[in-house]
Amino acid sequence: MFAFKKAVEPRAGSTPDLQSTSATPLTTKQRGQIGENAAVIFLQQSGYQIIERNWRPGNALRGEIDAIAWTHEARGHRVLCFIEVKARTRAHSTTHSGNQPVLRETAAPQEAVTASKQRQIARLANAYISIHRLDNVACRFDVVEVHLSRQAPPLCSLCVNAFDYRQ
Repeated sequence: MFAFKKAVEPRAGSTPDLQSTSATPLTTKQRGQIGENAAVIFLQQSGYQIIERNWRPGNALRGEIDAIAWTHEARGHRVLCFIEVKARTRAHSTTHSGNQPVLRETAAPQEAVTASKQRQIARLANAYISIHRLDNVACRFDVVEVHLSRQAPPLCSLCVNAFDYRQ
């Protein structure tokens, strides 16, 4: 049902520089913004044409879609992608021996998007399609996971067709 693209770092000089920020921890909002910026650069380098960022319908529907983009599937058909970005810090925890840091295991990106969030994204996607009169357009839901660290550039991974939602 879904496929992963290799996790890669966006090209040098194209991503926010976390190393130059102060030693204070990032707020959730800062981490999200840096993650979304890195994800958009990564998507553009992967051939996506970003048409919206942080899209909100402006009506009674709550929430936003992090990015909306056109891309092409393997057969060359255009696909409208609704993209959720999950930014994570490369947090370390201590091992049982107490002196070696180890990278915590994290869930797959598509698993980080709960069923409730999937329903919300699907409702927003339906609103977008309706507002822009995009009937009969192939659509899918992708998830980009961005790992952030002060010691290295952001590392992005793409989960294509992360979930399938039908109302």
